[in-house]
Amino acid sequence: MELLQYWLTVINDFFWTYLLIGLLLGCAAWFTLKTRFVQFRMFGEMIRLLGDSGNRHTEGEKHISSFQAFAVSLASRVGTGNLAGVATAIAVGGPGAVFWMWVIALLGAASAFVESTLAQLYKVKGKDSFVGGPAYYIQKGLGLPWMGVLFAVLISVTFGFAFNSVQSNTICAAWEEAFGIDVALLGGIITVLTLVIIFGGIQRIAKVSSIVVPVMAVGYILLALVIVIINYAEIPAVIKLIVANAFGLREFAGGAIGATLMQGIRRGLFSNEAGMGSAPNVAATADVSHPVKQGLIQTLGVFSDTLVICTCTAFIILFSHASLDSNVSGVQLTQQALSNEIGSFGTIFVAIAILLFAFSSIIGNYYYGEANIRFITGRRWVLNVYRLLVGGMVLFGAVASLELAWSLADVTMGLMTLCNLVAIILLGRQAFVLLSNYLAQKRSGNDPVYRNGDIPELKDKGECW
Repeated sequence: MELLQYWLTVINDFFWTYLLIGLLLGCAAWFTLKTRFVQFRMFGEMIRLLGDSGNRHTEGEKHISSFQAFAVSLASRVGTGNLAGVATAIAVGGPGAVFWMWVIALLGAASAFVESTLAQLYKVKGKDSFVGGPAYYIQKGLGLPWMGVLFAVLISVTFGFAFNSVQSNTICAAWEEAFGIDVALLGGIITVLTLVIIFGGIQRIAKVSSIVVPVMAVGYILLALVIVIINYAEIPAVIKLIVANAFGLREFAGGAIGATLMQGIRRGLFSNEAGMGSAPNVAATADVSHPVKQGLIQTLGVFSDTLVICTCTAFIILFSHASLDSNVSGVQLTQQALSNEIGSFGTIFVAIAILLFAFSSIIGNYYYGEANIRFITGRRWVLNVYRLLVGGMVLFGAVASLELAWSLADVTMGLMTLCNLVAIILLGRQAFVLLSNYLAQKRSGNDPVYRNGDIPELKDKGECW
């Protein structure tokens, strides 16, 4: 295990130090400029569209609404990245890591718009709902089926195996801290519940997510707001601390600025997934009248995740003055911080919250894998084997070390992100053209509708339109 941990660390340092950070920020900045800051100027439209389910399907079909697609993707985003990931970023990279999480969310939202719009354009009809994602737009848009299969394999491993190991690891660590429950026992219970839900398919996943996600997000935000109100006098000092640590001379002199930037972007990406290629898999399932609609709705998910929920966690930790130099990290640091603020109830609350956050992420993550297994092969037995393996990795994560779980997730996340970034850079212009078409229809006073052939440049690009 120690040797595996060593090599995972070496690979992570190479990917994140020399390659992915530059690509992520570069792509995000480029898409922000080319869309003319779509994530900011169309924020009101995102809110309006959230309730637009686009019920255009015929009787008897079982398509996913815009809100359900948003909820499933948010279920995957809102998980351990928000409670454990933020804590890990602050513990390793210092308070300045929070600033870089904000940056990757604000800029990366444009990348989220592009990839989800492309997923809608290239979606196909499945048995019960639409299916799509990077594997589909790589195959159909770039004409590179081998690269589509490569991405499908990477995301199936990343989300079904690596990320779900992190989720179950965090649940079990939180409950062991709060209630002293044996991690193997709780891991077994979570594994059984996971298998019951994922064998029910996307319809059951969407229904569970659309109920659990709003409840857990609102509850956590309300608690965070109470803590912020109690500590309102410290807000300026905390913001100053975050910015100072992001750019401070002490960090540059000590070489810590690299760790601050890397931790902020790595944990920020793990949390909001902008540009990673995950959210497009569920964005493609939504039944909407124009691809841009779901692109905008998925962009809203980035803001909801990082700028609201991650910031809540960061402020709770920094308000509490919990020690960042101890051996406590991950979700247990968040629990310690809340306990400092509201007493022992804080530890229990985080344990319950992380159960809802992380368990919804497990089933949301699984769906990303399922969609891509179906892309690779239509054989039912392969999908069933994958479901059982996902259950096995949930159990593995429960008993594995925190460091090993996070390192494995970082490696596989880096590989799939690299693959997706190449694709959306090459196909990005198609999303820009669709956005122009959407805005032109809005200016004419119409509810935007897209049909294959409306845009000559995109003729025959989307078989469902």
